[in-house]
Amino acid sequence: MSTATIDVDTALAEIVRVSRRLGADASLVLHGGGNTSIKATGVDVTGEAVDLVLVKGSGWNLATIESGGFAPLRRSRLDALLQLEHLDDPTMVNELRQASLDAGAPTASIEALLHAYLPGRVVLHSHADAIVALTNRDIDVDEVRDALGEGVLVLPYVMPGFPLARLIAQTDVGGADAVVLSNHGLFTFGDDPDAVLRRHRELVERAAEVAGVDDWGSEGDAIERRGEPREIAQLRHAICEVAAAPMLLQQSVSGRGAEYARRDDLDAVTSRGTATPEHVLYTKRAPLIGRDVVAYADRYREYVQRHRSRATTEITERDPAPRVVFDGELGFLVAGESVAALQVTHDVAVHTMDVVDAADRLGGYRSLDEPHTFDIEYWSLEQAKLAGRVRRPLTGEVAIVTGAASGIGRAIAERLLSDGGAVVGIDLDARVRDLVDDDAWRGVVGDVSDPQVLAAAVDTAVRDFGGIDVVVIAAGIFPPSMSIADLDDDVWDRAFRVNAAAPARLLRAAHPYLALSPRGGRVVLVSTKNVAAPGPGVGAYSASKAAAAQLARVAALEWAPDGIRVNQVEPDAVFDTAIWTDELLEARAAHYGLSVEEYRTRNLLRIEVRSAMVADAVAAFCEALPATTGAHLSVDGGNERVI
Repeated sequence: MSTATIDVDTALAEIVRVSRRLGADASLVLHGGGNTSIKATGVDVTGEAVDLVLVKGSGWNLATIESGGFAPLRRSRLDALLQLEHLDDPTMVNELRQASLDAGAPTASIEALLHAYLPGRVVLHSHADAIVALTNRDIDVDEVRDALGEGVLVLPYVMPGFPLARLIAQTDVGGADAVVLSNHGLFTFGDDPDAVLRRHRELVERAAEVAGVDDWGSEGDAIERRGEPREIAQLRHAICEVAAAPMLLQQSVSGRGAEYARRDDLDAVTSRGTATPEHVLYTKRAPLIGRDVVAYADRYREYVQRHRSRATTEITERDPAPRVVFDGELGFLVAGESVAALQVTHDVAVHTMDVVDAADRLGGYRSLDEPHTFDIEYWSLEQAKLAGRVRRPLTGEVAIVTGAASGIGRAIAERLLSDGGAVVGIDLDARVRDLVDDDAWRGVVGDVSDPQVLAAAVDTAVRDFGGIDVVVIAAGIFPPSMSIADLDDDVWDRAFRVNAAAPARLLRAAHPYLALSPRGGRVVLVSTKNVAAPGPGVGAYSASKAAAAQLARVAALEWAPDGIRVNQVEPDAVFDTAIWTDELLEARAAHYGLSVEEYRTRNLLRIEVRSAMVADAVAAFCEALPATTGAHLSVDGGNERVI
């Protein structure tokens, strides 16, 4: 089919459809891997027809890609580039950007030149587990070709980008509709998008039959995680130490991973490299076996030193911390800067287990050697990404927030999440469980004064994220107004249970983990102006909050040697919270002889104080002010009695 008959909009609809189908299969494409293209005819600003290749943009996920995820590149310019003898990576990326018909389009995949050269309108590329298992062995290419059948060109591994494109451009691909690149993946190409996808799947199925696997990447049954939480936190602390930055650590529930961690030959099995070259960016070349993080880091630095001379430019060394851990007691764990990174590493590791086992059954797994692995890990293009990476204030850190389902607690939890933290929220309200659509969120339902509920929250924070760096105590109750003479014992007892006993129990449970925080633990108590300036009729509230405030001051004294900072924010008249019902607002306003509106702004600045303002103050204590502990910060618009 001639590209002249295919307009850009039609072509984009076709390639988006087949790309999503390809990307929906994790055994073919994992977390942004793979790439696709389609050739079409566009029109430039002068009205002249232009032959284009629409190539997947770097960073787009095939499973969810949209038409805006493809870069429209002028084929004539790419054909000219392929005539060069050499093209370094930064120059090639610059040329690809200049070849785009749309300056606002994403940067095209590094394989764009190859997509432009291969025959047929459509090119699909994946890192299929079955293909990788078939080729990650010390075998002749003829064996791979025989297994897959006619029409398949099998090539040895070549560095992606210009070297690979030049190799194929210098190879006769006549009669072929597929290329297998050893240790890398599969390309299929042709004019009919659906036929190209069918051919892709057909070849992968043949490879899977040879490998004897029909379910790649299965995690197995979910297991109950073993080991003491404190041991996980200690391991995470060691990882953060060598990484020189906060990191998350997740203990997997994968039965497959736990079984793998107990293998007698684990060191030999896992020391042979990654399934595909780019996986080294997610998992390092080898996992940590056991818990000697320092020795692992030393080995990684030695590996970098052995191959540093291969780099074409001065390199920025990646942190030497492991990303995958196998431990006989703790099982299978993954480390990373974010929950998204944990998920990628976890999935890559599980798929790698299957690839290695399948290749071993076929005669022996063999990945790329160390030098070629180093070339990918310290590729100039990856170094550029490393230089441009920006960490958010709480990247790699874990917070527990009580009272997180509404009001001040919710505002704080959402702020800490948006600033890069992983957050465990606790609340009686069952909505806390699914309050935020974010994989870095966990909601624990229950009474904050119940030690079992607190233990569950701590266990979740440690096993899912690696530890506890921040505790924010925002849960509280405001009992009905009554004088001391009329004070009800149940009201008094409940106020002290929720407002004073619960914070004490949470601090006690969290302390061992706060002491292991890589940047020093932080505690913020959401107190109240009533501690300094109580009002009549609120004896139970004021006294219980004063008890919590005094507890926080003692914690600041006791925990300073552990590097834990304990501070308080003291809001007043924050009315966008569950505590302040319309009835309570009216009652308190009437008590002071004010209208409700006057009561809302009864401060020196005459502004309404909102939950987000309190969250700003909490964030300041959690994210900055490393020399501040035992401090009190008013968030009340200015109060004459407090001042």
